[in-house]
Amino acid sequence: MRREGGFTLVEVVVALTLAAFVVLAAHRIFAGVMDGVQRLGEARRSLDREANARELLSALVGSIDVERQAGFHGQPQQAAFTTWHADSLGRAVRRRIVLRWAEASLTLQGVYPEPLRLVDGVSTVAFDYLLQLGADERFVREWHSDASAPAAIRLRITRPATTDTLLLLVGWRG
Repeated sequence: MRREGGFTLVEVVVALTLAAFVVLAAHRIFAGVMDGVQRLGEARRSLDREANARELLSALVGSIDVERQAGFHGQPQQAAFTTWHADSLGRAVRRRIVLRWAEASLTLQGVYPEPLRLVDGVSTVAFDYLLQLGADERFVREWHSDASAPAAIRLRITRPATTDTLLLLVGWRG
């Protein structure tokens, strides 16, 4: 018997099966790459958000202005103080700020109409207050004064896997 040009049914089925495996492998690789890109984007947004939060906190704490009416009130899980911050037109405006740990996040009230969630997924937050700068100085757990602010605020932010410590230096102390 002489064979005519073309493929047998078995050859076609084998070729289609191999092509299906190649397409399936390519799909899995592409899906894995897309998942990695999405996770990388989420991590970048989280890092950007935390960097912006640190910058905002540094600016707010650096501009503390103790008023005799409100003063500075620091507790182990929250701090309330008056500071100078730019409004939407860029003018410096005095604002009363409350920074607290609530509902598994570090929140900031007083800058925007709604509370601003600075850090999410937080197990605990501990605030400590430094009386004066110096090698032998100690942090205290509470600070209440109508006349002065601490030299620095230390925030220890604990998440399930890590603990971050942020030291915020107070600017001019009233």
